[in-house]
Amino acid sequence: MRLVSLARPARSLGMGLFVLAACGTAPAAFAQTPSPSQHDHPPGSYPPVFVEPVPGAEAIEAEVRAVLEFQQEAWNAGDIRGFMVGYARHDSLVFISGDVVRRGWQENLYAYMRSYPNRAAMGTLAFEEVEVRALAPEVALAHGVWRLEREGDAPHGRFSLVFRKFDEGWRIVHDHTSSAE
Repeated sequence: MRLVSLARPARSLGMGLFVLAACGTAPAAFAQTPSPSQHDHPPGSYPPVFVEPVPGAEAIEAEVRAVLEFQQEAWNAGDIRGFMVGYARHDSLVFISGDVVRRGWQENLYAYMRSYPNRAAMGTLAFEEVEVRALAPEVALAHGVWRLEREGDAPHGRFSLVFRKFDEGWRIVHDHTSSAE
C-alpha cells in the first residue's frame, strides 16, 4: 500500500523518485532515513546515499563505464551510429538539452546526424569527471563533463544519464545534457 502512496507524487518530484518507484526501491529507500553512522558520505552529498547497497554495484558501475567508453571511441572514430548503440533503441528514450526534449532512438539519431554532419563538426569527444552509481540491479545513474575539441572551438558541458539493463546490455534511457555558455 505504501508504494501506491509514493507512486502519485513520484511524477511531481522528478525522474529520480519516479525511477526509484518504478524499480520498486522507493519504499525501502524512504522507509528509514540513514543516520550518519550508516554511511561515510557527508550530508547533502551527491548522488544520494541509499540505505541498502545494490548487489553487484561494482560490476554494474564498470559495465556502465564501458558503455560510455565505447560511445567515446565510436564518436572519435566518426561513427554516430556506433555512438547511438549506447542508447536504448526504444520510443521511450528521452534526451533533454536546453529547451528541447527529443523522444525515441530514431529521432535522436537524426538529430545527431543533423548537428554533426561530418567529422570536423564532431571533433574529438572526451568524458571527464564521470561518476556512476547503481540505483537498483537494473538501473544506474551516471553524470560528468563532456568536451569536444574542434578546430576553432571547444564546446563543453555536463550530462546526467539514467541507464537501464536490457537483454543486450546497459543502455541510456534518459539523457539530460547541458552546454556551458
